[in-house]
Amino acid sequence: MRSKKNKKKSKFKKIFILPIVVIVLVIISCIYCYICTTPVSKKSDKVTFEITSGSTIKDIATTLKDEELIRNYYFFLAYVKINKVSGIQAGDYSLDKNMSLKEITDILKKGSNVTNKEITITFKEGRTMRSIAKTINENTTNSYEDVFEALSDNDYIKTLINKYWFLDDVILDSNIYYPLEGYLAPDTYNFKVNASVEDIFEKMLDQTNKILIEYKNGIESSNFKVHQILTLASMVESEGVSLEDRKNIAGVFINRLNKNMALGSDVTTYYASKIELGERDLYVSEINSDNPYNTRSAKNAGKLPVGPICNPSKGAIEAVISYTPNDYLYFVADKNMKVYFTKTDAEHNKKIQELKKQGLWFEY
Repeated sequence: MRSKKNKKKSKFKKIFILPIVVIVLVIISCIYCYICTTPVSKKSDKVTFEITSGSTIKDIATTLKDEELIRNYYFFLAYVKINKVSGIQAGDYSLDKNMSLKEITDILKKGSNVTNKEITITFKEGRTMRSIAKTINENTTNSYEDVFEALSDNDYIKTLINKYWFLDDVILDSNIYYPLEGYLAPDTYNFKVNASVEDIFEKMLDQTNKILIEYKNGIESSNFKVHQILTLASMVESEGVSLEDRKNIAGVFINRLNKNMALGSDVTTYYASKIELGERDLYVSEINSDNPYNTRSAKNAGKLPVGPICNPSKGAIEAVISYTPNDYLYFVADKNMKVYFTKTDAEHNKKIQELKKQGLWFEY
């Protein structure tokens, strides 16, 4: 009888204690979870770190734990999953150890909050506005679209025309794809990571001003305006490599302009068609297009493109201003970028055939 009573008491104790244990564990878990969502410290202690592009949520959890911004690596992973936290962005962050877990994840979702970080950006010579926009997007808080939004703002462009002596209303021509194409000096610059597109443009235009001031006497004594010089320079930039070749190429273009001939430069046709050089061969329809950038068009004989086709280097600008006078009307480059100059169409075609036979003809 006692044995049965003891068993009943033991069973009763288990039934009674088990829920209590479960409740206690739940309470402890809740308290622990709550603690894990609270700030690691009551005192302000800022930490600056970077989340690199391609980081996984586990990489981010590791970084936060290493920086002592969260209490528990695994709890962070669970918190993110349960609360469906998504869209954490790569970038530089400045967070405080007195921030709660929610405050931390909210900031990470908004993107980099380090606004005073200085960055270095190199804009390479001969790049188009599309390439510049991509570089700005990749290195600053601006989007690709932000660049073109600024370029399409005529009121803003007019303020630049009033500010810089080398800009004039010709860049407002509706046929021009991007009004500042050709005017943004390739160079290495320092910017704040949150610099506006306008700040970036104006710093580049300041550098262009320094370059053009150096050649101002040569510009004024030439038969060309700044827009025409930069347009020619952008073509020369794309057609030649050495300064000597570029000076001769500029001479060829000027000779053809003086004879009212089409300049016949494929690089302008690529730009007109918004195709990157080397992407593919040109279609006949593109070659024959009357697009005002296309110098292969008979309609555009004796004319420069409506505007620059890239942002030329200082060397290319110099090549145009101090071009080499010559009797050439044609040139062609082989696949090693060696340039051959000829005076007649027959000589030009003969040289092309020679290059093909020698395996030196450039093909995409």
